[in-house]
Amino acid sequence: MIRRLVPATYRPVLAHRLLRRLILGFAVSSLGDGMSFVAVAWLAIELAPQQTAGLWVGGAVAAYTLPGVVGALVFGRRLRRVPAKRLLIADSVVRGVLLGAVPLVWLAGLLSPPLYVVLLAVSSLLHAWGSAGKYTLLAELLPDEQRLAANTLVGSLDFAATIAGPAVAGVLVTFASSALVLGLDALTYVFLAVLVVRTRLPQSGHVSPVDATAARGGLALLRSRPELLGLLALTWFFNLLYGPVEVALPLHVTDDLHAPGTLLGLYWMLFGCGAVLGSLAVGALRQLPLWPVTVGIVAAWGLVLVPFGAGAPTTVTVACFALGGAIYGPFVALSVTLMQAKSPPQHLAAMLAARSAVLLTASPLGTALGGPITTALGPRATLGASGLATVVLGAVACVLLSARRRSRRRNRCPDRSGIEKRRPASRS
Repeated sequence: MIRRLVPATYRPVLAHRLLRRLILGFAVSSLGDGMSFVAVAWLAIELAPQQTAGLWVGGAVAAYTLPGVVGALVFGRRLRRVPAKRLLIADSVVRGVLLGAVPLVWLAGLLSPPLYVVLLAVSSLLHAWGSAGKYTLLAELLPDEQRLAANTLVGSLDFAATIAGPAVAGVLVTFASSALVLGLDALTYVFLAVLVVRTRLPQSGHVSPVDATAARGGLALLRSRPELLGLLALTWFFNLLYGPVEVALPLHVTDDLHAPGTLLGLYWMLFGCGAVLGSLAVGALRQLPLWPVTVGIVAAWGLVLVPFGAGAPTTVTVACFALGGAIYGPFVALSVTLMQAKSPPQHLAAMLAARSAVLLTASPLGTALGGPITTALGPRATLGASGLATVVLGAVACVLLSARRRSRRRNRCPDRSGIEKRRPASRS
């Protein structure tokens, strides 16, 4: 009966013994990251002076992710030929050690905002490589036809972690300390490192998506295909405009609503519930036109943020954020499916690698900009402005999509009209 409840697409993936072990480690580390959604920003609020809290929150949240781009560029020549297993272990060890230092320094009374940001930044230096190693392992363990199911399953773990993680963290930051929550996140990465070290993985000859040559080739291929380049641009700006939300939302809870950390945990928990439900609906959405649905998700996500800027009651904004999770959830799977459908099969790995390299900069950059924007506009206005800008992005994408489709139809028509015009000339 349990087997019948599992969709047929996921059965071969879950039947893979080594992959099941890895999924356990990914699930535990995802839970730790889910708790850090709340803890990273909340500890910055506790450490920073009130007048500069927005800047330090933006800096802390950006430091938790943005240095991964620097690590991808600085260590590219040295790490591009390292096996995926070692990349994942190295990232997990660095993440565990540096995040584990946060509660130790805090207990010693030495944790300041600058030192906190530095520890977060160093902990994330190899995180882009760790993420690349994770998805490379999936590609090496599974045949082509099972990779999408595996990627969707692992991606769903991240969304599921935003349900349990913020709920647990919301309680812990209220009744214990946000620094201790980061210590728990460190332990989840230690668990993942130990599990991967003890797992014997087969050697594979697959092209690694973290290979720098493959990434450069993918960028050239993307530039030669306007539709895929447009999809990448849409995804980049969508992620950029999402970044300020992670800075403004915790400050909206503390400054605008004067509420405890449990409310912030509730926001993210309901967002995660909606995202999981939305991800599960991807199978149904894939039967719809992919481009219109993808563009519609962008505009709809912006609309659910507008009530924040309009000063709507807390119950309304909580409901909107839950709905936003359901809207936002399928976007990654749909955009990747579009890339897979439009890319030449022989170049798919290179183009997906290029996509990942470009997108690494979007959300962290938006988060870094979210600090000064929130300081200047205030949390409530920042959330509303992010929503309105995203609606505009969706509208522009809709116009460009319609123009491209009209251009395609016109390019097909001249062939018919030319034939019709040549016929009278042949009679005369």
